[in-house]
Amino acid sequence: MTRICHAFVALISMTLASTAWSAGNTYADLLSLFEQWQVFEHPPLREGVPDYTAESMARSLQQLKDFQGRLAAIDSTTWPVEQQVDYRLVWAEMNGLEFNIRVLQPWVRDPAFYASIFKAQSDTPAHEGPAHDAIIDLWTYDFPLAPASEARLTAQLRTIPPLLQQGRINLTGNAQELWLAGIKNIKDQAEELQGLAEQAQGAGAEFKQALAAALESTTLFAAWLEQQAPSKTGPSGVGKENYTWYLRNVNLVPLTWEEEVTILQRELARAHASLKLEELRNSELPPLVAIADAEEYNARFNAAITHYLEFLDAKHILPMADYMDPALRAQIGQFVPADERNFFAIAIHYDPTTLITHFYHWFDLARMQQEPHPSPVRGEALPYNMWVSRAEGMATSVEEMFMHAGLYDDNPRAREIVWIMLAQRAARGLGSLYAQANVFTLKQARDFHVEWTPRHWMRADLDLLGFEQQLYLRQPGYGSSYITGKYLLERLLKDRAHQQEDNFTVYGWFDEVNHAGLVPVSMIRWQLTGDSNEIQDIVSTYSDLALHAGQSVQ
Repeated sequence: MTRICHAFVALISMTLASTAWSAGNTYADLLSLFEQWQVFEHPPLREGVPDYTAESMARSLQQLKDFQGRLAAIDSTTWPVEQQVDYRLVWAEMNGLEFNIRVLQPWVRDPAFYASIFKAQSDTPAHEGPAHDAIIDLWTYDFPLAPASEARLTAQLRTIPPLLQQGRINLTGNAQELWLAGIKNIKDQAEELQGLAEQAQGAGAEFKQALAAALESTTLFAAWLEQQAPSKTGPSGVGKENYTWYLRNVNLVPLTWEEEVTILQRELARAHASLKLEELRNSELPPLVAIADAEEYNARFNAAITHYLEFLDAKHILPMADYMDPALRAQIGQFVPADERNFFAIAIHYDPTTLITHFYHWFDLARMQQEPHPSPVRGEALPYNMWVSRAEGMATSVEEMFMHAGLYDDNPRAREIVWIMLAQRAARGLGSLYAQANVFTLKQARDFHVEWTPRHWMRADLDLLGFEQQLYLRQPGYGSSYITGKYLLERLLKDRAHQQEDNFTVYGWFDEVNHAGLVPVSMIRWQLTGDSNEIQDIVSTYSDLALHAGQSVQ
């Protein structure tokens, strides 16, 4: 999600070097620096597209050091905790850019980075995984295109050929599995552009020319990637040390690679054991019956949303808002034939409520629009997927939390699905951790994911499996975040209840967590409890771990 319009980037960037900076120690000084940082964070333009060339990135790294020095000169230790949290968020953002330039280097190692077309909206604050600065969100357009929309989309399509041409220069990395997996992303873009041609048949000549050029360049780029593929032989994971550095200093997750493995192993075992006990408990009940047709699908999904919202309100679990109902109903989707259902479609067709709980994501996104956080630092989506522990962790947490609160008391068999989903997320997260450590190949990660998902609900022949494990290889910290974020939120609930004693309510806990914004759970914990031990531990190990981050994984 682009936070600063490109139209302003070049102009402001030219003035930054000449802007005098006198270090101050006020929150206003932080916000002033943050405003400049938001501009700098975006790459400069070259031939009308973001410049990810080696020369540009080397300049950015050098200039980044200046920003980091200016931030370090601000003493925030006497500020209110909420303002100190904002300071650390800016610190982590700068670490994120440093990691991307020095280690992850998606523009060098990952062909999928150069995919521009996104047909569907993500359920998270920003695009999952690394994305370039000129992405095209087709889901924001209505067809047939209005004249202004057609002009805007035409201009966006014109960025595809020069960006892909730049990709041929930049992609010098040797990450074999990222390279091979990324070929599919580019081929998928070609198919999406062909589909766009059908959607926009009535568009003008300039649009059609831009679309034809984008399709041709995409097709040729995919062919070039295939030609280069045999020369790619290196690892794709960032390694344990780099992973831990990113986890702690960018995602602000107070864990290591090894600790995450332990947590996910525990949750995988707990989910499988709990499923077996749940099956025993329900053994005399009739089995769940899957939805049979589109009419039943729509009826049951709508009824499930109504029941779910009534349950949350009646139990006084979290504050209700008018936007919650439409946010869920916009995600109803459609009936899928049995032989085409992926993991989540299987769950939905047995009981829509089991996945509707995970749609807490859409509450979050609606809240960002309707009730934006007043802090400029938290007002829009944080970059580098820094929100992942809170966003994915909460969406996963509430699946089990609401089950324990009684959501399925009238349908105990649905509890089995909750344990199946937890097992699947633990299995895929473990696979991704081993792949990032270069212990597993991508195929081994996928095989592990399939093997440890109960009831054979994860299928190797459907796109979901490949998409998930590729994403988690592209983005350190993501695949494990569903489970580790859940762990961090459950621990926060425990500690907050202990701290507040008789004054604690689940309703109050959700309210204060939501109002803290979509920021790392460790930052919410600091703000709510006043306990800064976690961030102090992260900061104290920054220098040592940074030595590992300096080792490129090309």
